[in-house]
Amino acid sequence: MSADTKIGLTLSSGVALGLAHIGVLKAMEEEGIPVNMISGTSIGALVGAWYAKEGDAATLEEIASEINWKEEALLVDLNIALMWKGLIQGQKIKSLLTHLIGDVEFKDLKIPFAAIATDAQSMEEIVIDEGSVIEALRASISIPAIFTPARWQGRFLVDGGIVNPMPVDVVRKMGADKVIASNTAIVTRRNIVHTMQLQEKEKNAISSQLHTDRSHLLSIKQKINALMQENKDRAKAIDEFSQKARKRFQSPSSSKIDTQTPNMFEVLTQSLHAMQYEKILRSAKLADVVINPDVSNIGTFDFFRAEEAIHQGYKATKEILPEIRKKIYSPPS
Repeated sequence: MSADTKIGLTLSSGVALGLAHIGVLKAMEEEGIPVNMISGTSIGALVGAWYAKEGDAATLEEIASEINWKEEALLVDLNIALMWKGLIQGQKIKSLLTHLIGDVEFKDLKIPFAAIATDAQSMEEIVIDEGSVIEALRASISIPAIFTPARWQGRFLVDGGIVNPMPVDVVRKMGADKVIASNTAIVTRRNIVHTMQLQEKEKNAISSQLHTDRSHLLSIKQKINALMQENKDRAKAIDEFSQKARKRFQSPSSSKIDTQTPNMFEVLTQSLHAMQYEKILRSAKLADVVINPDVSNIGTFDFFRAEEAIHQGYKATKEILPEIRKKIYSPPS
């Protein structure tokens, strides 16, 4: 590989499964594989934006592993009055993203980055690479029916995974000579009912990998805790309501629906994943290397299993290193 060869990284959609991208970045850092530009969709855009700003996978790993996802879920601003436009309005999510990444613009990032979204009316692919990073992420992660569409430059945008779940072509257009793609959008599920506990051996392997600058991590945690304090009354009310609703609808007399029936969010996102299948296959052909972390046993919204997802991304990248070296580093014959 010549000194002026530009390596692009593209990070797919995948909701909680996309946390595996953090492990991919960590393994690439350890191997000294440079990332000169990044494109990302949905969760891939979120991970990519963080890395483009900080260039540090270890801190992001600790944040994702240690964050209390149950508490953060209580920050959602349910849009009950206008729920036909989307269950979650998204302002609280934007606040959380700002605390995680900062109120930055694309021009402030260390690494060139582009986020993918979809025009909700024309179904046109929208590549966002200028202006507010937070506004771009709010659009890129907006799963239809779950989030209200995001307003951006006179358009209404939703999740980019609808049109381009693994934007290899975008990072090529950004100038990448070689492209590494991380795919968590399409996985084969071995089962739906899965355990929340990792094997002890896996836990130890994951824990031994954690390392970072604690001061930076502490600062971010303090910001998130402050955000929780600002919304503690709202969070408490939502928690109490959800507990009462759960008891009501789980009572034997209230319903005869099998308790193992997938919830509507799981079904919706799995349907989106199924529609993305051919798009992923086409994108994979444009990449030099595709990394496929084994996140088949992680649920779509299992953010609390971040350590496992990250570990699988790390493991998959390490296992494919010979191919990366061959296709990225070997000079042309």
